[in-house]
Amino acid sequence: MTKQLIKSIPNQITKMCEETVSVAHYMARLSMWSLQASLFAWITPKLANTPYGDHQAEEAQQLVKGFILDASVTKTGYVGTWHPSHVQVAKPLRVMMLGLRGFPNVQGGIETHAEHLAPLLVQQGCDLEVIVRAPYQPLNIGQEWQGVKFTRLWAPKSKGLEAIAHTFLGVLYAAIKRPDILHIHAIGPALMTPLARLLGLKVVVTHHGPDYDRQKWGKFAKFVLKTGEFVGMRFSNGRIVISNVIRDLVANKHAVQSEIIRNGVNMPDLDIGESHLTQFGLVKQRYILLVSRLVPEKRHLDLIEAFNRANLSDYKLVLVGNSDHPDGYVTEIHNAAKKNKQIVLTGFQKGDALRSLYTHAALFILPSSHEGLSISLLEALSYGLPVLASDIPANMELELNPTTYFELGNIKMLTEKIKLKLQHPQSHEAKMDKRAWVDSQYNWRKVAEKTYSEYRRAAQ
Repeated sequence: MTKQLIKSIPNQITKMCEETVSVAHYMARLSMWSLQASLFAWITPKLANTPYGDHQAEEAQQLVKGFILDASVTKTGYVGTWHPSHVQVAKPLRVMMLGLRGFPNVQGGIETHAEHLAPLLVQQGCDLEVIVRAPYQPLNIGQEWQGVKFTRLWAPKSKGLEAIAHTFLGVLYAAIKRPDILHIHAIGPALMTPLARLLGLKVVVTHHGPDYDRQKWGKFAKFVLKTGEFVGMRFSNGRIVISNVIRDLVANKHAVQSEIIRNGVNMPDLDIGESHLTQFGLVKQRYILLVSRLVPEKRHLDLIEAFNRANLSDYKLVLVGNSDHPDGYVTEIHNAAKKNKQIVLTGFQKGDALRSLYTHAALFILPSSHEGLSISLLEALSYGLPVLASDIPANMELELNPTTYFELGNIKMLTEKIKLKLQHPQSHEAKMDKRAWVDSQYNWRKVAEKTYSEYRRAAQ
């Protein structure tokens, strides 16, 4: 009994110290606000009978507020700054973003995600700096774009090394700059989460999808990605996922909760001409569209085979996108396209050219075997296009009309659905309803608001 009592003494002392500190903090805050109230009461009558007395009294009150706030640290980590004759303003949240190639006009789902999200975070009040990979970031963009600051760091242009090498350097850079939040995108770069935490950084990780399911990765790369997912979800201060499928995966595999913040779209203006179509030999409403990188999990070859079987002499198949690292799969696509003059490879497109390709397409098809939450599919819906998509969980989560989906890899079913969609064009009313639904459910401004709230929570 005596031994147990002796052992419990250190714990009791620690608890007493913690309680004493809490009481001291409370009394200090109470004293500050009491002092402020007393000063207000003393200042106001002193100035009331002087010229411009009311104005001077109000200004003096603001000065006192600034002085008091400057002496205290708020719960969210903001520190007040007292500037004579200025109203007290809290410092903006400093955020660094890492784990992407760059933007604007850089190919990739995460890059498109960040391109839309980042300027809106600046509007929310973030002081945002994005650490980009030097080989990919367009040189004409400069060091700032729409309020977003860019820092270029070296990265090897290598499929297996560029993300992890760049993220390592980015974390070291962030450790020097000391942002309030380091926001890491994707589970590969998330491998550096423990290092960032050891260096004293608050980290938010966005899980864009289980990249280890992609066909392009070998066994070792898949192991690294799974490890990145594990440490990213376990050691981060905040976790964001872009779909229910990923949220359930994270909860089941890693026993942690995450905040679901889906991708969004900016509603496009459909008033764009057909001049951009002529450079590709296309005619309005006479082509089928797929927009994606040229990687195996997008299943371009399935779509090419189905298009060939459909024997649509009046339509062309347009594949928009490129590959960051040309390989055998890209060669297969080019060889297959050479065998059919109705197949058009446009390469990577952005801006008005891409808008025109979306606006005037007859049908959009996404045959992929892996997605987080496809931005290109959401964009197609924002243009009101009729769509077909493989029946993978990420696509099914959109809960589109059942006739929209086809069995993954089932070329025969895809061929039949292509014919059926083209034989029965959708009405203008259905097109407008689709656009309205997408705008209500997948809005980038709402994404930015939720992301900023997650930053605030993680910074506490």
